[in-house]
Amino acid sequence: MDAVTLPAIEELRDVARVVALPMATRFRGVTVREALLLHGPEGWTEFSPFVEYDDAEAAAWLAAAIDFGWNPQPAPVRTEIGVNATVPAVAAADVAAVLARFDGCRTAKVKVAERGQSLSDDLARVAAVRAVMGPEGRVRIDANGGWNLDEADRAIHALADLDLEYVEQPCATVDELAEVRYRTKHLGVPIAADESVRKATDPLAVARAGAADLIIVKAQPLGGVAHALQIVAAAGLPAVVSSALDTSIGLAMGAALAAALPELDYDCGLGTASLFTMDVAAPPLVPRGGVLPVGRVEPDAALLDAAAASPDRQAWWLARLQRCHAALVAHG
Repeated sequence: MDAVTLPAIEELRDVARVVALPMATRFRGVTVREALLLHGPEGWTEFSPFVEYDDAEAAAWLAAAIDFGWNPQPAPVRTEIGVNATVPAVAAADVAAVLARFDGCRTAKVKVAERGQSLSDDLARVAAVRAVMGPEGRVRIDANGGWNLDEADRAIHALADLDLEYVEQPCATVDELAEVRYRTKHLGVPIAADESVRKATDPLAVARAGAADLIIVKAQPLGGVAHALQIVAAAGLPAVVSSALDTSIGLAMGAALAAALPELDYDCGLGTASLFTMDVAAPPLVPRGGVLPVGRVEPDAALLDAAAASPDRQAWWLARLQRCHAALVAHG
């Protein structure tokens, strides 16, 4: 972000609202999702890097939030976005209840490789999703880099009979992704890269290494809609737009990215507001008939008040905002 166009920290603090949204089901270790919302000249925006991320990584999320709230966005080429259901690492018996929260979704993304669980747990969960979705449904899995190379090889072979659309980030490193893609190519299951794009110092390394068939892109971690579009264009791979467990405000940013992509061949992971028991918008930006509308979201004043984080958590987020703003100023 150009230092000249960066709003002053006082301006950001004056329009900041910190919220804490409870989850219906524990997801990537989170039971309450915290976010800092900002109201800029272009509308509401969101800054919500996960709490464990350091300031250097979180600063890109702030750049994205400022870009979305203070700058006009690329023109959309579509008015609605097909989205997938998201199934946390729940017991197989709980799958149907989770999927019922995602109205009309024809695709489901299933979390696997959860710490403390086994491959048999993953098999049971994915099989339960396939049973609910039926043969016409699309089922993709996400390991969040949780397998080593041999574990990924064994798991993909075991799960391939369930007709997987793709496997997202089976291993942590680009080299491992390239090797597991080579080992499992005969199964016809594409490999997708997420963390190796959004958390990498070089997000194009995956494409150059031939380590993935498609990439997952997220507007906040990649510094905003325009920068994410540049990465997709440079990678030359199909892209799936996903969320980082955003509120409806942040999901609108993701929808703006998906709407601006020249091609969008896959359902997007932007239906995650269905995992909350409350949100900041009324109605929340959740799928209806398997799609989300494209457009900015305005929070509901009463919900903003109801979802307000505790004073100590507000202070924590405002201090983080100040540090990340200073990092953007220093970066120029």
